[in-house]
Amino acid sequence: MDGESRPNERVRQMRDKAEELEQAAQHAVDPGERQRLRDKALRMREKCEQEYGRGSGTMDPM
Repeated sequence: MDGESRPNERVRQMRDKAEELEQAAQHAVDPGERQRLRDKALRMREKCEQEYGRGSGTMDPM
């Protein structure tokens, strides 16, 4: 893997994890847990955008 593709892979992994957290939040029974998962997903997406720029590594505008 070359140096340029590593950030793109990291972006994809972070976005995939944020999506998993959002899906888990949808299925969470406890409202507190649901909110915690949504907040964590949001922080992960924000961190991704701060580190790599909005839309970096994919065509998905989020």
